[in-house]
Amino acid sequence: MSKATIGLTATHRRYVPYSHAHYAGNLVDGAYVLGLFGDVATEVCIQADGDEGLFASYSDVQFLQPLRAGDVVEVTATISRVGNRSREIEFSASVICRGRPDVSESAAEVLPQPLVITRAKGTVVVPVG
Repeated sequence: MSKATIGLTATHRRYVPYSHAHYAGNLVDGAYVLGLFGDVATEVCIQADGDEGLFASYSDVQFLQPLRAGDVVEVTATISRVGNRSREIEFSASVICRGRPDVSESAAEVLPQPLVITRAKGTVVVPVG
């Protein structure tokens, strides 16, 4: 029996290693965040339907700020619509800690406010249950 309800949320946090930097300034590509959205969507599907589900599509993706190696990023998925087999999910990614290579190689700081870097909307499909 499905427990899918509007507002069901899952949150993951991840340190972004320097090995993921692809561009000058230690920038990390946007696909990294989309991969994290897939992971957190999987947890939402498991909580809601007892199944990993399948990601069907994104209807909107907005890259608002850069993600850098050395950051700690928090991604959240929240069910915003429940269909028979589909779940629309709203995603948000925020940097909560940022590396400070300008201070030293291993310096970092907790940001006073999370910095929203990416927002998206997507649809997942789960088996009929």
